[in-house]
Amino acid sequence: MNEKTITTREIAFFFFPLVLNVQLMSISHTVINGALARLDDYITALAGMSVALVVHLFVASPSYQNHTITIAMVRGRKSLIGVLIFIGLVATYVAVMLTLIAFTPLGDLLLIKILGTPAAAAEEAKRALYILALLPFFTGIRGFCQGLIIRARKTSLVSFATGVRVAALFGFLSVGYKFFSGAQLGAFALVSCVITETLVICWLAWKTHQPFNHEEKEKTTAEILRYSFPLAYSSCLQQTIPLIISAIIGRLHDGAMALAAFGVIRGFLFLLAGPMRNLQQVYLTLVKTVADNHTLLRFSVSISIALGALVLLTAWPLNNFILGQLLGVEDDLRQYLQFPLAACSIFPFFYGLTNLLRGWFAGADQTPQLGRSTLLKSGFLLLLWWPLITWQPPVSGVTIAIALLLAAEILESSYLYFQRRKQTESIRHAAPL
Repeated sequence: MNEKTITTREIAFFFFPLVLNVQLMSISHTVINGALARLDDYITALAGMSVALVVHLFVASPSYQNHTITIAMVRGRKSLIGVLIFIGLVATYVAVMLTLIAFTPLGDLLLIKILGTPAAAAEEAKRALYILALLPFFTGIRGFCQGLIIRARKTSLVSFATGVRVAALFGFLSVGYKFFSGAQLGAFALVSCVITETLVICWLAWKTHQPFNHEEKEKTTAEILRYSFPLAYSSCLQQTIPLIISAIIGRLHDGAMALAAFGVIRGFLFLLAGPMRNLQQVYLTLVKTVADNHTLLRFSVSISIALGALVLLTAWPLNNFILGQLLGVEDDLRQYLQFPLAACSIFPFFYGLTNLLRGWFAGADQTPQLGRSTLLKSGFLLLLWWPLITWQPPVSGVTIAIALLLAAEILESSYLYFQRRKQTESIRHAAPL
């Protein structure tokens, strides 16, 4: 019997709750920043929390694929234990690294010498990292439970758990004011609300996950580790892309302005194009046939066109309203980033295509290709580092930044597309006539 082809409606009901989840997570960080902005020494508190989160974001990046690994690998008790072993190993690594930064001279080396953080803000960041070092174990289990729920096609429950997190955050901030100060208050509130979210989503996963199919072959722990670690270091390398671009444009003739504009554009792309990364989970969960793949591809193109149109509207007719009145961006900066922001209208398409292809390779147990594609992208930017800062091109720094960002994304999607095409042609030629 032929499987029923998925519909655009099914994809939408699966996809958009995951988008809401990302937005709710962003709200929780905004609430924490709002609380820290009301402290006496708010500048140091905000700077310390910002630096602590940047460090945590990079160090913890290998764990960002936990839900993807769970969707792809968990088929029974043996594979469930294998995935949990991987999650535990990564969480331990992240916790150890954060602890070393918080309690040893490595912290001053990284925060002050390498990142150039002022001493007072660096001290606040280390105080926040004392507490954030607890986070990896809870975010690891949260990602695991999210994967079980997504595989069961109950994505609205993922957003529900994050909604509980946001609601609980206000209570933890009220309690935290009595015991913590500065960036440590933000770290306490963040860890506490994530623990709450984890407890909720564990309960939801227990109630809703699909029964195991004992006839389906399971991967061994060694196979799961071989599958998962390329995804982990691919995630880590992805976090180097904005760092490398920032390091390049910060050395150009208009470095300060370019960095400010790139920060504004990146924040906007995270809001608009960020949801396209959920296409990887959609592919792994919903796509079973070639017809399913075509339906999802049409959905991706439609969403990317809509998001691209929003980027264009923000860059030109709504520039003053959105960037000026709503976000408070000054006139000179708005004019400076107008054209590069408009060029980003094509970013959602290539970002969506990349994530669809990442879904295909993850589903085909070809995760080493994903590590290679990210290595290719970061290597491409590193090759351009010295020529660009030596040549000092006669264009704005933010134009160079967006050109590098788009070129890197197009390079990765092209590499994955041709690798997929090469592999499918090999399979077709190897098939018996």
